[in-house]
Amino acid sequence: MRVLIAVLGLCLLVLQFQLWSPDGGLIQVWQLRSALEEQQTENRALSQRNDALEAEVRDLKDGLDAMEERARSELGMIREDEVFYQVIER
Repeated sequence: MRVLIAVLGLCLLVLQFQLWSPDGGLIQVWQLRSALEEQQTENRALSQRNDALEAEVRDLKDGLDAMEERARSELGMIREDEVFYQVIER
């Protein structure tokens, strides 16, 4: 009977060691879950950025207003009948 208890105790120790060891135990599971959460957060941010870029591309393809707005803000373009005033702060 003592031999059986000793064998079962040894098996329990081996299983506990495998469970808590860094080579495939609970620690690795926790690390993988943390990495998964970080990746999902990054994917959500990138997905939102992609949606915004897709909307901008659609807007540029369909409407002239977006193209005109972009030319005004990025290139400083003005229309023929407009007067441009530049205010310089001291």
